[in-house]
Amino acid sequence: MIKIGTALFEACEQLERERGISKDVIIASLCDAMVAAYKKHMRTKEATNIEAILDEQSGEIGVFSTKLVVDKVEDPETQISLADAKEIDEDVELDDEVKIEVTPEQFGRIAAQSAKQVITQRIREAERNLVLQEFMDKKGTLTTGIIQRVENRNVIVNIGKIDAIMPQKEQIPGEYYKPGNRIRVFVLNVKETTRLPQVIVSHAHAEIVRELFELEVPEIEDGIVEIKSISREAGYRTKIAVWSNDPEVDSVGACIGPRGSRIQTIVGELKNEKIDIVRYSEDPVEYIVNALSPARVVSVDILADDEYAHEAMVVVPDDQLSLAIGREGQNVRLAHKLTGWKIDIKSVSQMEKAEAQSFEDNYSEEEVDEIPSVDEDELQQEIEEEMNQQALDEDDLQQDEPVEEETSEEE
Repeated sequence: MIKIGTALFEACEQLERERGISKDVIIASLCDAMVAAYKKHMRTKEATNIEAILDEQSGEIGVFSTKLVVDKVEDPETQISLADAKEIDEDVELDDEVKIEVTPEQFGRIAAQSAKQVITQRIREAERNLVLQEFMDKKGTLTTGIIQRVENRNVIVNIGKIDAIMPQKEQIPGEYYKPGNRIRVFVLNVKETTRLPQVIVSHAHAEIVRELFELEVPEIEDGIVEIKSISREAGYRTKIAVWSNDPEVDSVGACIGPRGSRIQTIVGELKNEKIDIVRYSEDPVEYIVNALSPARVVSVDILADDEYAHEAMVVVPDDQLSLAIGREGQNVRLAHKLTGWKIDIKSVSQMEKAEAQSFEDNYSEEEVDEIPSVDEDELQQEIEEEMNQQALDEDDLQQDEPVEEETSEEE
């Protein structure tokens, strides 16, 4: 056995306190290093019955070979006779296993060199696994970090034991990220690498708004008010649809808070980003009307409502058209993302003009349809028959005129 002393255990306890690495991991690493060093020293890499045992009370460690007790030894590396086994343990019987110490002399220096490399590697692996597990649990949640620096348009944010990366597409357009400032980010993804895990965070994700509302609105945390849907264009505008499971609790009012205190806190956290709180409805017409706020809506006509398509035609007053569409189509685009409906917006005058044009087109087509089609051959035949009939009538008239004259002379 090799005497280690108490220093190893003190170091293990310190690592467990500072880095969260269990003492058992360090001890197991040391034992594995002893076995690896023994096999290399004895040139017996194929041996499977070799193990290292650490006695915590005495602070000693040694290498042991497990052998099977048999009547006749055929393989000395894995078997031992009953008589030899009795010298080690008097109570041993056939087919029992005994552990025989095989620690070589002057093995301490060799074991120490091998143990240092193995333990260092195992500590790194254990630390990486701890960090990976920690941030796997944080994936899909909000966390607070400190901005470290900006590299190649990526913002590096320290979120505890690791520096996370915020890509450019996950940043708020026009936002200045100053090193040293605290920032609230959404843990988007965690990628396992050969070293420490790579954590991707976002400052533009829609779920940040959900997390902020859950923190500021107790009714949402308690499940009384439910967030049904969120659509966001980071840095500009967000629409959030809420629903109350209690008829006595106003979902929109709960999110706004007394004198707007709750919504003001959230808007301040999002750097004055505009937030529209929309009342959710199972009626698609009402839901679309609410989603297009602050614009007023005249009517909503459902064009298609099935599992493949959700389309609606919305008519707004002429003075509300630009407000309903929004700057560069932002309002209607967010309403589409919020409701899942494809929304086509027209003003009252545009709708009246379209209906009038449609009526004229339909009326002209009906008039054309009422004119009967004419066959030229049939028309020519009718004309000839009419001319022949007129000729016969004239002949009959000429024959009747002389008879009338003779009758008058006789009279």
